[in-house]
Amino acid sequence: MKQIVLISLIFLTLISCSQSEKTVTQYVNPFLGTAPLQDSIDCGYNPPEDWRVWAGLTYPGATLPNAMVQLSPITEWHSGAGYEYEDNVIYAFTHTNKGHWNLCHIPVLPVTEDFTATDFGSEFNHDNEAAEPGYYRVKLERYGIDVELTSTLHCGYHKYEYPKGKPQNIVFNLSKSNERVRDWNIEQEGNNVIKGFQQTGDKIYFYAETNRTIVNLETTGDGRDEVAVVSFNDTETGEALELKLALSFVSIENAKQNLEAELAGKSFDQVKSEASQTWENLLSKIQVEGGTEKQKSLFYSSLYRSFLWPALRSDVNGDFTDASGNVVNKGFRYYTNPSLWDTYRNKLVLLGMLSPDITADVIQSLIDKGEKTGFMPTFFHGDHAAPFISGSYLRGIRNYDVQSAYQLLLNNATKEGGTRPHIAEYMKKGYISTPEVENPHVESKAKAGVTKTLEFAYDDYAVALLAEELGKQDDYEMLMKRTSNYKNLFDPSTGLMRGRLENGDWVPHFNAEYPYYEYMYREANAWQSSFFAPHDTKGLISLYKSEDEFEQKLDSLFTIPWNSSHIARNVSSFIGQYCHGNQPDHSFPYLYTFIGKQEKSQMYLDSIMNRFYGMGEWGNALCGMDDAGEMSAWYVFAAMGIYPYSPADDDYIVSVPIFDAVKLDLGEQSEFTITKRNDGRKINDITIDGNRLDGYFVSYDQLKTGKELIILAE
Repeated sequence: MKQIVLISLIFLTLISCSQSEKTVTQYVNPFLGTAPLQDSIDCGYNPPEDWRVWAGLTYPGATLPNAMVQLSPITEWHSGAGYEYEDNVIYAFTHTNKGHWNLCHIPVLPVTEDFTATDFGSEFNHDNEAAEPGYYRVKLERYGIDVELTSTLHCGYHKYEYPKGKPQNIVFNLSKSNERVRDWNIEQEGNNVIKGFQQTGDKIYFYAETNRTIVNLETTGDGRDEVAVVSFNDTETGEALELKLALSFVSIENAKQNLEAELAGKSFDQVKSEASQTWENLLSKIQVEGGTEKQKSLFYSSLYRSFLWPALRSDVNGDFTDASGNVVNKGFRYYTNPSLWDTYRNKLVLLGMLSPDITADVIQSLIDKGEKTGFMPTFFHGDHAAPFISGSYLRGIRNYDVQSAYQLLLNNATKEGGTRPHIAEYMKKGYISTPEVENPHVESKAKAGVTKTLEFAYDDYAVALLAEELGKQDDYEMLMKRTSNYKNLFDPSTGLMRGRLENGDWVPHFNAEYPYYEYMYREANAWQSSFFAPHDTKGLISLYKSEDEFEQKLDSLFTIPWNSSHIARNVSSFIGQYCHGNQPDHSFPYLYTFIGKQEKSQMYLDSIMNRFYGMGEWGNALCGMDDAGEMSAWYVFAAMGIYPYSPADDDYIVSVPIFDAVKLDLGEQSEFTITKRNDGRKINDITIDGNRLDGYFVSYDQLKTGKELIILAE
């Protein structure tokens, strides 16, 4: 009897332990980044009336890593990601999303009765809403409909529980998206198929099957308020209405093939389970030990956000519509352009670490687009496909046409009329001049000449690294000479980077604290721009009289209070002049390490991680735009204790992790552990597999071939 009791206790203990162990996806909070910043202290200023400070601009809906479909609720059209946590009305569930005021295609919403073409949204409550990777649910209170959503790479899967006895309708609001809708069409095929397209900048086709008989399809309203209403046969069985909707950027027939390949014969629960497992397989490539529950949640939520963009644009059969508008099939998966200005800094490095096959196809997609124009594409500012491709190549990702990539990047660096504006002036003068503007303000238009000069110098370095790898010595030497061009804008009288007029004089009436969108600097002020030389930080430091003077200047970056009257919408959340709410200065906390003051770098890294993630009333705000995962990837790397300080290079700067151990699965049976010894934040010693590290940088090859990095901190 005692043995039976003992066995039962052991069995119950094992069950309890099993149930208490979380999967990594259980730590993910898809609502992180959906809430606003409301506190003026968090923002750094008092937001003007009717401003919503950008605090993530993320979406909570169902998607897979780098998928075509992002199936998510819309609470406000033409907002960053369509969903704002403080809202209480859902207007649609859309099938594409990024978080940049665009996309949000093919909007649908289940309804019952008493609605019109201009009034069919439903109130909802966060108590009846939940999300996890690959899944979202909510109750539409107006109609009493329980909604569940899941997805595959190309398809959204909707499950609607209507109240018994109520009409069962779905509104297709194809005249709306976060982009201007030029045309749309919807039609019925057979008893249970709806198909059509929505034309914005792209033409997005859809093919949808339901488990119900369609009894009516009609349009109502007019102009931009015209909607299509699909009605279904009433049922007393209590069976949920299911809608399987596939997308294609090629054709309706391809959308149908996508649906058949990914959803044929599958139940909602099966697809939800597969989506969850897909995310678990990816996110569990990094396992952490130690840390608080909040830190683990922020870590895995940030890791999750790092793998949503770029998005797939080719179909299951490999077809895609290229940059010339032709339907082609070239044997690789075709992706949207990455948000290069934002994500080259860290997110694309993380993509390469955990998804090298996707990274290779993203690069080949860029090449395919570049071959149509003669120039490698960019995004927003700079020429940052250069560090993305160079760094990826040096880390061993090479399954793409590197010779074509190199030629396109060289064209960018040497030919006017392409990716780099004012490149002729840059080559002639060694800098891009700033026009004199009387009383410039935040939105004054100009060249952003300081930022361009600094970024072009770094991009030159990235292309030079690739030239050296490919044996193009003359190009390497030419480009390396240009990598010091950043020094041409260093003003010794201020110790900062400052705009020069066309005649070489300094821009007068210089205010280092004033932020600009593109006058002298890009979305930054002088303080947030002046320490950017990740390829030549020692050279940057040498511009000052001594390391002590450099340290004092760096101290000023973090201690001169932000002037709350200086308001730029996407420049928010400060430590002194340092702005973590936007990208330009995200590497600057690491600069103290270069002058032997690693503990000061660590102090600011810890402060940023503790203060600027999971902010606000609901704990769901970030300190600025997530920008397709850049803000998130910063946290992932800083929390792990390695950061791609110069993403064009294949090494990482070491800091103290917030976890006791971080285990990395880098593929090909390569597993690496970062171990923290002691609870201090000042590094005393760094070893790899028992060998002491000289300095604070570890190479990707050491991560890939080694076993353990031990960081001894006091």
